[in-house]
Amino acid sequence: MDRRGFLVRTGLTFAAAALAQGVADHVADADAAGVAGDRWWAGREAGDLGQASLQDWGAVRDLFPLDRAWLHFGGLFLASHPAPVREAIEAHRAGLDANPVHYYQRQGPAAEAAVLRTAASYLGASPTEIALTDSTTMGLGLLYAGLALRADQDILTTEHDFFATHAALSTLAARTGASVRRVRLYRDLASVSADEIVAAVVGALRPNTRVVAVTWVHSSTGLKLPIRAIADALAEVNRERADADRALLCVDGVHGLGVEDETVGSLGADFLVAGCHKWLFGPRGTGFVWGHPRAWPAASPTIPSFGSGGGPASGMTPGGFHSFEHRWALDRAFALHEELGKSRVAARIHALNAQLKDGLAGLPHVTLYTPRDASLSAGLACFDVAGLRPDAAVARLNARHIIATTTPYSPSYARLAAGLLTTPDEVETVLREVRALA
Repeated sequence: MDRRGFLVRTGLTFAAAALAQGVADHVADADAAGVAGDRWWAGREAGDLGQASLQDWGAVRDLFPLDRAWLHFGGLFLASHPAPVREAIEAHRAGLDANPVHYYQRQGPAAEAAVLRTAASYLGASPTEIALTDSTTMGLGLLYAGLALRADQDILTTEHDFFATHAALSTLAARTGASVRRVRLYRDLASVSADEIVAAVVGALRPNTRVVAVTWVHSSTGLKLPIRAIADALAEVNRERADADRALLCVDGVHGLGVEDETVGSLGADFLVAGCHKWLFGPRGTGFVWGHPRAWPAASPTIPSFGSGGGPASGMTPGGFHSFEHRWALDRAFALHEELGKSRVAARIHALNAQLKDGLAGLPHVTLYTPRDASLSAGLACFDVAGLRPDAAVARLNARHIIATTTPYSPSYARLAAGLLTTPDEVETVLREVRALA
């Protein structure tokens, strides 16, 4: 029986229980050897840190070993590992170091099943609909390299997407002979609306459009697309199409995952691709591709898998050896976010960013590009400071121990991301420092 066949046939609940027992057994051995084990999560389960503690955002921040000499407004870039993730990584790493063969054989299937189970719970999906990857870029590459298109079909994306999407779609077009086009979604960010975005997508469709590739939250401007409205509009178009001609809605969701209170069902996309090492606080080097059961048959693996017992999503998970201690600790990130509460997380991040955007918009020497409307924005704000290049503005903020970033696009903007690792007082500090840039 192959690894994935075992995973599916033994059942996800059984596998998750096996992971808990296996890691607990290993922790005892690891502690005896002086290796840090999975004590944080065990303490949570034992009630040492009650639910009330995670109602305090200060206690949540204390889970992260952040350098408190800095204000961390760059969380959209790469996550710090919170305690449950960090401890799980160390437990799995110690087990692999102590006995690589036995630990992999005995814990691997159950550990991966636990990741799929918790990811599915968070996404509102089935574990068999999820393929595991190492990043958003890998997921986009795997998805678009594996889609089956005819030479007479069309690919539609936008001018605003990340280069990884554009590059992967160019490869898809070269492989299949399909055409690829880019549409501009709005005339002016200052007046953009959901209706304008949806109309731009629908207006650019052709009868032979097979793929619609968009990004949920643009890291270039902070604009959040109305994915549900786009999905509904495509559903109307698809009513008149055969299955092989349906327009598949494919979404890069990395800057919505861990921010928005959504499920794959509420979004309505056919495919959702995301890395987990940003807003979700997952282990660095983790991600996934989710696909709707009706959409997965359109995709085929491009990297051999270690099995296909779990359906097409299982076969899309690349085989080979990975940084298993990171992949197997991903369940703790999903579980932590669910324990915090998705709606509560979304409300906190949106409140902080409303405070940030309102403050930036009120500064006469600042041009804010990200929409202030919460329905059109998420966890980041892009802006310009008069008389300063974006990199110069970021450098001056860094000199004041504020982590900011620039957008890797043309034109480039300065960018701040307020999230669970920032506070309202820190937002006010940042605004004072941006005001001082005049």
